[in-house]
Amino acid sequence: MITATHAVSYDDLVDRVRAGALGPDPATQRIAVAFTTRQAVRHDGRGTGYRNEVLSLRMAEAVGSCAVEPGALPDSAVEDCVGADVARLLEHPLPPVRVAALDAYLMHVLPHTPAQGARTLPLAAGSSLEKSRARAKAVVDLLDLPPGATVLVVGVVNSLLEALRSRGLRYVPCDLKGGETEWGEPVVDDALAAAGRCDALLVSGMTLGNGTFEPLRRHALAHGKQLVMFAQTGSAVLPRLLGHGVSAVCAEPYPFFWLDGGPGVLHRYDGSCPGGVR
Repeated sequence: MITATHAVSYDDLVDRVRAGALGPDPATQRIAVAFTTRQAVRHDGRGTGYRNEVLSLRMAEAVGSCAVEPGALPDSAVEDCVGADVARLLEHPLPPVRVAALDAYLMHVLPHTPAQGARTLPLAAGSSLEKSRARAKAVVDLLDLPPGATVLVVGVVNSLLEALRSRGLRYVPCDLKGGETEWGEPVVDDALAAAGRCDALLVSGMTLGNGTFEPLRRHALAHGKQLVMFAQTGSAVLPRLLGHGVSAVCAEPYPFFWLDGGPGVLHRYDGSCPGGVR
């Protein structure tokens, strides 16, 4: 059964927010700060690197975020958001703006607390690679699969692939950019086409911003597969979809593990959490 703070789809969740069903009227809530974070990384001992770009919006004490492909977000997006009310931003033409605004609103009204179903996990200080591997273990531990099962990984993160191998799990790496993994494995670029040959799905929250999330959620729901989300994008959005396609979430709101070598925190959700799906 879905609780009063859960939704049956992303669009249903947006409709609930617009109607003021989860908190104050979004037309009365304004974004005070908008900013982008751009990063390039190559961990020690790794042969390849990657780049991140994230749009973040601050509403009161809360920060909501949505990752984008580097260079894809126009500079005008930040100016559009500053001082704007959330209701208007939920109608913005750019999907990442809509997602970040929804995330900020939900972070404000339904923060990551035990009452909302969150199980907080400290992330120890360390190097970028140490923190990446610790985050990966926290994500992969949410999968309930026997050795030999195959996982579709949407949003290729090498530490996640390592963590899956350590559990004896096979995987199909998927990313819109295609290419190869650190170990020369081919990366497919059509997640839904690959989902049918996988036993479970491990999916980046970035799929919210590029429009690929809902087909994967519907696939998991229709076929009874686990769908575990690792969420820097939409960390407060995805827990609201537990029980209707989403089976677990590792939520990581701003600031992300790759921004700081000090201690951090993750918030994990699954169907057994108090305040979660029951």
